[in-house]
Order: sequence, then C-alpha cells, then structure tokens
Amino acid sequence: MTRRSTRLAVAEVLAWWVALGGLWLAFINAVDTLELAVGAGAAGVAALAARAARRAVTGP
Repeated sequence: MTRRSTRLAVAEVLAWWVALGGLWLAFINAVDTLELAVGAGAAGVAALAARAARRAVTGP
C-alpha cells in the first residue's frame, strides 16, 4: 500500500465512523460515558465493515 492509498483508507474509515457515530447519537436518549463508548466501538466496527463491503463490490 502506498502512502496515499493508506491515507485514503484511513479517511474513508474515519468518514464512516463519524457518520455512523452521529447516527448512533441521534437514536439514543441518554448520552453518558458508557453510551458514548459503546457507540464509538460499534461505529468503528461498522465503519471497517462498510469499507470492506465497498471494496468487495468495487475493488481496491
């Protein structure tokens, strides 16, 4: 992987993570530390899965 493609991959995962984390926050009622931690973790896993799914469909 080149440096540029690594940066693009990180940017894509971060964009997914921010979008999915924001969606998580929109659906919960009480925002406390535990909810934020669970949401960040779930959004991170989902962001990696979204990137993998996109790569499976469109290629690298």
